[in-house]
Amino acid sequence: MILVTGATGNVGRCVVRRLAQAGERVRALARDPSAAGFPAGVQACTGDLSAPESLAHAFEGVDRLFLFTPASGTGSIARVAREAGVRRVVLLSSAATQKADPRINPIAARHAAAEAAVREAGLRWTFLRPDSFAANACAWADTIRREGVVRAAYPDAQRNPIHEDDVAAVAVAVLLDAAHDSHAYALTGPAVITQAGQVRTIAEAIGKPLRFEVLTREQALAARPAGTPVEVAERLLDYALKSVATAPAVTDAVERVTGRPARAFAQWARDHAAAFV
Repeated sequence: MILVTGATGNVGRCVVRRLAQAGERVRALARDPSAAGFPAGVQACTGDLSAPESLAHAFEGVDRLFLFTPASGTGSIARVAREAGVRRVVLLSSAATQKADPRINPIAARHAAAEAAVREAGLRWTFLRPDSFAANACAWADTIRREGVVRAAYPDAQRNPIHEDDVAAVAVAVLLDAAHDSHAYALTGPAVITQAGQVRTIAEAIGKPLRFEVLTREQALAARPAGTPVEVAERLLDYALKSVATAPAVTDAVERVTGRPARAFAQWARDHAAAFV
């Protein structure tokens, strides 16, 4: 049995679907799975990763785990999983663990701590370290729908966005093959594209002209999404500014693991066009 945490999230939902299509026994963990619409045959399970001691029921009969890194950390989750009989975990980590100093970067700190907790629990592990998710562009959806505009700082910031279903494809391949144990995969899309380029690509996908309105750093901080700590927003803006001059690396890990290349941002935009209209 494979337990998928974060099963209603962008990546988790794709992992559940792919495992079900592969004929695997899947249990999907979510705070409220009743409205999730999981595929037939998937066992829905209610649970909250912020309360790991309450998850023993979710781990019953589970030998493999797809673990989303919650803001509350993974230390207790990894220990409870190991005690319940889980042997292998595929952890959705972050490229920030390799690109930033966890002493000053909260994103790097969160994911580095998660990786350490999994190792310390004695679980066999594989770490997936995506850099930039194509789905981050969904943050622009509201103003695109209402005004035909994207407001952000650093239009020339460069990204290597990966389709969430490509991350899921790697996760499933790893879950089904123990040969990936003790590997860490840096995951990216197949090419670099600027933020302004992403906006143009979305415009092409939806057949609607869009405008990029440049914000100052201070304006971008003030307009950060509700619930985003200022220190996290600061680090994201630092990363964007650095990438204007230095393009992020592109890897072929998706192809090496799955046997097919990662999908371009243009494909992601076509797949998600409905979110922007």
